[in-house]
Amino acid sequence: MMRLAFQTTVGQRCLTPLLARTQRYSAAGGDGKDGKKEVVNHADVPIIDYEDPDYLPLPEYPFKADEPLDIKKQRLVYQSRKRGMLENDLLLSTFVSKYLKDLNAELTDQYDKLINGVTNDWDIYYWATDNKPTPPEYQNEIMRMLKEHVANAQREQRLRQPNL
Repeated sequence: MMRLAFQTTVGQRCLTPLLARTQRYSAAGGDGKDGKKEVVNHADVPIIDYEDPDYLPLPEYPFKADEPLDIKKQRLVYQSRKRGMLENDLLLSTFVSKYLKDLNAELTDQYDKLINGVTNDWDIYYWATDNKPTPPEYQNEIMRMLKEHVANAQREQRLRQPNL
């Protein structure tokens, strides 16, 4: 059964770490009489890593064109607070608390596309903090406002998300 599971790519990815945890493994020129080598810190165990295929498409967030503006803003408040990484939770929730109520439909759509587009949350963080250059498709008024907010010229303390 183990042999059949190890022959598949998924089996190799799942079982290789389990097999690497054993204390002895077969290797040419083993130290023991039985041809097995003692593993001390797993540094001498070969690591098998596979690249992700290039043909997997990234999922696109469905843009809701007919969504009422007040409902969209409520959704964006929630999505800005629940990003999955504390850095963006703090930056985006304080940004939304300060600016979202005054944004028109066009700027609200830009913000929606920024946080729900095909991007990684770390990318948004690095663009907003100017650690990486912002791609041209996200170089807009919302990104300018976000970068200004992140620069925090007033030196506001942002230790927690604002109250709802």
